[in-house]
Amino acid sequence: MPALVIVWSADEPGRGGEVALLDESSRERVLGRGGEGGARRVSFFRQRPGSLVEQPALTAQGISREQLVLRWTPRGLQVVRRGLPGMRVNGFLTEDAVVEPGDTIEVDRKLLLLYTERAHDMPTLRHGRVEMPFGERDEDGILGESPAAWQLRDELAYARAAVGHVLIMGESGTGKELAARAVHARGRRATKPFVSHNAATFPSGLIDAELFGNARNYPNAGMPERAGLVGEADGGVLFLDEIGELPPELHARLLRVLDAGGEYRRLGEANARRSDFRLVAATNRDPAILKHDLLSRLRVRVTIPSLRDRREDVPLLARAIVLEAAALSSETAGRFVRSISGRPEANTTAALMDGLVRYPYSTNTREIAVMLSAAMAQAKGDVLGTPKDMQVPAVRRAPAGDPSPALKNERTADEVRAALDRESGNVSRAAAALGVSRQGLYRLLEKYGLKAK
Repeated sequence: MPALVIVWSADEPGRGGEVALLDESSRERVLGRGGEGGARRVSFFRQRPGSLVEQPALTAQGISREQLVLRWTPRGLQVVRRGLPGMRVNGFLTEDAVVEPGDTIEVDRKLLLLYTERAHDMPTLRHGRVEMPFGERDEDGILGESPAAWQLRDELAYARAAVGHVLIMGESGTGKELAARAVHARGRRATKPFVSHNAATFPSGLIDAELFGNARNYPNAGMPERAGLVGEADGGVLFLDEIGELPPELHARLLRVLDAGGEYRRLGEANARRSDFRLVAATNRDPAILKHDLLSRLRVRVTIPSLRDRREDVPLLARAIVLEAAALSSETAGRFVRSISGRPEANTTAALMDGLVRYPYSTNTREIAVMLSAAMAQAKGDVLGTPKDMQVPAVRRAPAGDPSPALKNERTADEVRAALDRESGNVSRAAAALGVSRQGLYRLLEKYGLKAK
């Protein structure tokens, strides 16, 4: 069902991840501060597998008691500003818009919401358990409260308990090694070695030696004896990242050691050796590139979602990255952390979080880290704003009464003034927020008699 997730709050940052579930049978709902409003009032919940716990009403100062009105129309959910603070949808100042999943709704500098789809009841976990505080990392280091994050936790719990080799699938930067370590750390082999290697970095011509080892003085005099990755992982887990980069001819040589008994030979040795290890392989490519026989031996599968599939978790990840940076460098990153009710929080603008939530990710958490690093380097005070090179799609939504799919390109004077104020007079960022070129913005400034700061 349609849902609104809190992704940023100036006064109540600890509420990130809470969700309001919207019943389409209710013709009109009101979102605002305070608890009055009866059945029309939007309530927020902490949703987890098997539980839905209602939270107190919003208390942030500056938000009106009836801030937003939500109405169902034939075209979808209409959001209308009723309270005093302005409203932005996908960064555009507006009074009225019909939103789609993936859109953000901001109550000016006070609250940022993500419109998405959620089931009323998140499925209970079949293999895992729920223990960590809301919005914090679990014992495996996984962070997120979205349905996709909880599905991942359940798949990892199954992989730990299952027998057989594992294939982890996911895009770059989604955390495949973190998942592999989670399979090892609380599995039956937790006290044994965890040996990790990126298959794309094997030296050409030495892959066999790297994997299986070699006898002393083989292939050249003076060569030391090496156990190889397979030997080093005996009893434990061998993690091969980017296994899809291995040459196809090597796939066949992996088959024997992956079968029961784990038999292999070091280069230069006649006698067979055995290694009792569990292979956890990972790839960001289509698994079909692996030979069928190899793929069939990787029976346990884990799929890691991209950030595009769990955008509501992006602010939680951003907070963690800022706090980790602050722990390493209190003199630089430390100034972007504030304490609210005894809980450390990243000090960010709504504009930055809006951009991070809607960003078209390709390398996932790596991109968040890069953008936050740029924001820290460019910040003039103790608040992280939008870095100048951050490119977020400009998507405008029409009001319910406008039959066209998009608004006209012409921007009003109020929109131009608000964009410049929001971006501290930066013409490039204001133009991007308005969806116009720099030259187009300068023409609008001239038309309305406005000046950039």
